[in-house]
Amino acid sequence: MADFNPVAVATAATESRESPYAWARLLASLLMMTIGGSGMYAVTVVLPRIQQEFGVARADASLPYTLTMIGFGVGGVLMGRLADRFGVITPVLLGTFGLSGGFIVAGLAGSLSQFALAQGLLIGALGTSATFAPLVADTALWFTRRRGIALGICMSGNYVAGAVWPPIVQHFVEAAGWRATYIGIGVFCLVSMLPLALMLRRRPPALAQVASPPAAAAPASQALPAPPAAERPLGLSPGMLQSLLCVAGVACCVAMSMPQVHIVAYCGDLGYGAARGAQMLSLMLGMGVVSRLASGWISDHIGGLRTLLLGSVLQGVALLMFLLDNGVASLFIISAMFGLFQGGIVPSYALIVREYFTPRQAGARVGVVLMATLLGMALGGWMSGAIFDATGSYRAAFLNGLAWNLLNVSIVLTLLWRARRTTGSRSDALSLRGGNA
Repeated sequence: MADFNPVAVATAATESRESPYAWARLLASLLMMTIGGSGMYAVTVVLPRIQQEFGVARADASLPYTLTMIGFGVGGVLMGRLADRFGVITPVLLGTFGLSGGFIVAGLAGSLSQFALAQGLLIGALGTSATFAPLVADTALWFTRRRGIALGICMSGNYVAGAVWPPIVQHFVEAAGWRATYIGIGVFCLVSMLPLALMLRRRPPALAQVASPPAAAAPASQALPAPPAAERPLGLSPGMLQSLLCVAGVACCVAMSMPQVHIVAYCGDLGYGAARGAQMLSLMLGMGVVSRLASGWISDHIGGLRTLLLGSVLQGVALLMFLLDNGVASLFIISAMFGLFQGGIVPSYALIVREYFTPRQAGARVGVVLMATLLGMALGGWMSGAIFDATGSYRAAFLNGLAWNLLNVSIVLTLLWRARRTTGSRSDALSLRGGNA
């Protein structure tokens, strides 16, 4: 048997990153996330039809979306752990069958509770969740120098889905009804996602290198770089940092959910029609794609925390603008600005996790933090509907979103302050060590 060469293994692992295969794999992940995102956006388009057919209040009609996002978030943690243990192919295959079956079951639902359960359990927890957190964590392991832009491209699939699916769903709902539309989406997901899943069978190079015999590990000077201060990131315990990121994720996404979930219903209430609302949602999320790509490039230069702060502040500005004008032309412009401002927020969380935690924990920790953002979307989607039912308008819901956004900005500023203090302390320690040499 040939001698094990740890340096050669590390070199091969490094070279396999950002290879043509890595970029092809990224494209497959982008398409998979775009298709999987149908589970999150189709339900926002059919919300007025669900309310009308089942004769319920706006908050009750928002419940299927809320359960979808809760299932999406909780399922992301489970799928992340499965990806860490068995590779990303396992959750992706589960997600393909869960998403397809969920759409078909939801399309056949005879009550709001049946529809909501199909959305939450099958579409959210087993379906869409498998095409988000596991793919994000997997992508982070295939790139180093261009990790920010790669994550931006991958997570753009979530917003490409938002740009593509609402007008498609709205068209078929008007032509064939929401039930036939749901069943058709289920069949399409099965046929299109299975071939893409087969492209993701190879294990990431970082995990292949970590799995090498420990006795033959490379010297510290030759090993692959690890995240800085992994034991005390930003001077905090890993659990404390993750908890703060989770609270920030909930806060920013409660704010984010107000326009994304209710813009269709909002336009209907203003007399512009659901079709106008679907167009605004499509525009909003289409600009989100641009935002995610631009934010990925920016984060490669300034880091995840600063990119998160930039997106959070601009999101607050856009929310404030929704309060100032509700003309149809203005809403189109503000929707585009909102998408452009907030699209890079969620990818920043994945990049922050990758910067401050170890690669072996990527799937689980990214899953937990992204779960928090999705729970924020779920809470905000329901909360905005409840506020509308209580007040008769969405003005208070926009103010509620601004308050949550302020909480998010406060946490990010705190983490940035700790990052600067930690970096300064480390530099002082190195200078002192050099002076005593």
